[in-house]
Amino acid sequence: MSKVKQLSAQRRERAGKGAARAVRREGRVPAVIYGAGQSPVSISLDFRETNRLIYAGHFLTTVFEINVGGEKIRAIPRDYQLDVVRDFPIHVDFLRLGEGAMVKVEIPVHVTGQETSPGLKAGGALNLVHHSLEFMVPADNIPDHITVDVSKAKIGDSIHVSALSLPAGAKLISHEKDATVATIVAAGGSKEEA
Repeated sequence: MSKVKQLSAQRRERAGKGAARAVRREGRVPAVIYGAGQSPVSISLDFRETNRLIYAGHFLTTVFEINVGGEKIRAIPRDYQLDVVRDFPIHVDFLRLGEGAMVKVEIPVHVTGQETSPGLKAGGALNLVHHSLEFMVPADNIPDHITVDVSKAKIGDSIHVSALSLPAGAKLISHEKDATVATIVAAGGSKEEA
C-alpha cells in the first residue's frame, strides 16, 4: 500500500495564464486542488521536488498531504502536464479526498514465479495481456501493484482477474467481467509437453 507523502505548497492569489507563467519564472510549478464539494485552491509547488516525484513513478497513485500555509489538505494527483519539448512539469491537478473516499486508479501488474513455471521451462513465452488494471479503491488502501503468480502455469494456461488476490475494497473497472491478465503461449520451436 502506498504511504501518504508530505508535500509543501504556497497559495497563489491569482489564477490564469499570466499568473501561471509568473509562477514558472520563479522556479515553481502551478497547481490546483479541487473536489469534495469545496472551492478550488490555486497553489504552487517546488519545481525540483515535483519533477522528482513525477519521474520516480507511482505519482498518480500516491496520496499526498499538502501543507498550504499551515492548512493540511489530503489529495491525490489526477493529472499533470509536461512541456512538449523538454518534458518538465508545467502544471498539476490534485483531487481533494474526503473521509472514506473511493478513487479510480490504474495499478501496475507485476509477474512472479517465472523461474519455476513449467510452461516457461518447456520453452513457452509469457504474454502479459494487461500491464496495468484500473480499479476503484479506498483512498487509504491504494496498492503499489497487483501480483500475478505464474509458478504453476503450463503452456496454454491463462490467468484471469478472478484468480488474483485483490486488495480489500477494490473493484475492477473493466468492460470484461473476468479479464485475462496473462497467458503462457507456445513459442516457435518449443518442446512439446510430455
